Amino acid sequence: MRQTITIETPFIRLADLLKLAGAVDTGGQAKLAVQSGEVLVNGEVCAMRGKKLRSGDVAAYAGREYEVRSTAPEDEADAVLHAGS
Repeated sequence: MRQTITIETPFIRLADLLKLAGAVDTGGQAKLAVQSGEVLVNGEVCAMRGKKLRSGDVAAYAGREYEVRSTAPEDEADAVLHAGS
């Protein structure tokens, strides 16, 4: 089952997504799930709990999928992506 998680920022960190979606209750649980290789991002195991997920990215954990949807304006997202370039 896929659940859409809507954010108002250009990105959300993986551990925060898991907490926001209700997949885990605490940051410690998120850290353990990610570091033990139980979380997939876009179909691949991801061991970085600080991984930035953007609109369209999909995280999977414990048999559920969470798709990120951002309501941030595109120009704001581009500005964040290209900051420091």
